[in-house]
Amino acid sequence: MAMQFNQKEPGLYELDVCGYVCPHPQLYTKKVLEKLHSGDKLELVFDNPSSAESISAMCTNEGNPVLEQQRDGSKFIFIIQKA
Repeated sequence: MAMQFNQKEPGLYELDVCGYVCPHPQLYTKKVLEKLHSGDKLELVFDNPSSAESISAMCTNEGNPVLEQQRDGSKFIFIIQKA
């Protein structure tokens, strides 16, 4: 279990924090978003259901819109755009 962060294409990044429990998915997401440029998108993959609410709230509070929310089995996938 290791956090994975990579660039999928210009302006699109992926952060996989599966296996982590609160507050780690939210903290990793916050740190990665701070490094992105305005308009960049982050595909966040996580499997801790309780993280969905805290990550959504954090994004709303910081003005970074969650463009998509999907569920694939036990995994959640959020597409977040850096404000």
